[in-house]
Amino acid sequence: MSRAILRATALAACALSVACQGPQSMLGTNNPGGQSVEGLWWIALASTGFLSTVVILALGYAVVRARRAGRSGPDHPAPDVDGIQRESSVILIAGALGPALFLIGFLTLSVDTGQEISRPPSPPTLTVEVVGHMFWWEIRYPEAGVVTANELHIPAGETVAVQVTSADVIHSFWIPQLSPGKIDMVPGRTNLTWMLADEPGTYRGQCTEFCGTQHALMSMRVVASPPEDFERWLDRRTQAPEVPSDLELRRGLSLFSQYGCDACHRIRDVTLLDLIGTAGPDLTDVGARSTLGALAVENTPETLGRWILNPHVYKPGVRMPPTDLSEEDLAALVAYLRSLDP
Repeated sequence: MSRAILRATALAACALSVACQGPQSMLGTNNPGGQSVEGLWWIALASTGFLSTVVILALGYAVVRARRAGRSGPDHPAPDVDGIQRESSVILIAGALGPALFLIGFLTLSVDTGQEISRPPSPPTLTVEVVGHMFWWEIRYPEAGVVTANELHIPAGETVAVQVTSADVIHSFWIPQLSPGKIDMVPGRTNLTWMLADEPGTYRGQCTEFCGTQHALMSMRVVASPPEDFERWLDRRTQAPEVPSDLELRRGLSLFSQYGCDACHRIRDVTLLDLIGTAGPDLTDVGARSTLGALAVENTPETLGRWILNPHVYKPGVRMPPTDLSEEDLAALVAYLRSLDP
């Protein structure tokens, strides 16, 4: 019995230590909504732990009493049947009343918390639209006309309204450190939520609804900057890339169309807007992004080249097909894409 209890305790401690750490932990959140959910979680953990302890102790007591009652002999008098019946009645009443009161209380707290986190702590100063794709994130700033992918920039200290939907299957949007909870992204429907970063920093989000082969690698990076830095980023991002003067970069731009990249990817004022180039991520600022494939791999010249040749090396099942390029063409195309940095 003691060894089993020790093993269970050790496993629970390991699970808690793993689940409560890292960039996607729900504990130590950086916004009021997340802190409300975290408080509810601690209440649930403490209350269920208390109830489990009581139940285990009651079971242990029952086992000991049963063993004693089963013994016979002059030193072991007959059991008190009336006493046992009274104890059984008390146990039955307590066993029904205790969980009922717990469930009612926890339901009340859950409803109150749900209502609390559904309301933004302050009026939103920015609205962003997030569209889930298999297996990446399209991010739009409708007021500025800016479209990017997989890296969401927001002003720190300000409430941001988030409108989410999906272009294919059901996804789920969740930034554990910034958003009050998960919200489904359903095709043909727009759901509303909000996020708030109390402090500047880089945060990680994850699709939390199984959406296919690469669901596990459908992540997002959120960059919360001081408001003035965010405004500068957004202003730069509204500017279209200039036509390169360097011959190698101009050749890379030509290869972008020659190899059909613009059939899936858009570059602001370079590809045909709203006609083609919307099946894959917008590449207007791809040179400024820190990762490729929704955080599948770091964005370096080497990884970008390998991604173009065969993205399935990093993200098996991704919809982008391999591309057969010569070393010279690949180098020119990579150089052009790396230059797309507002």
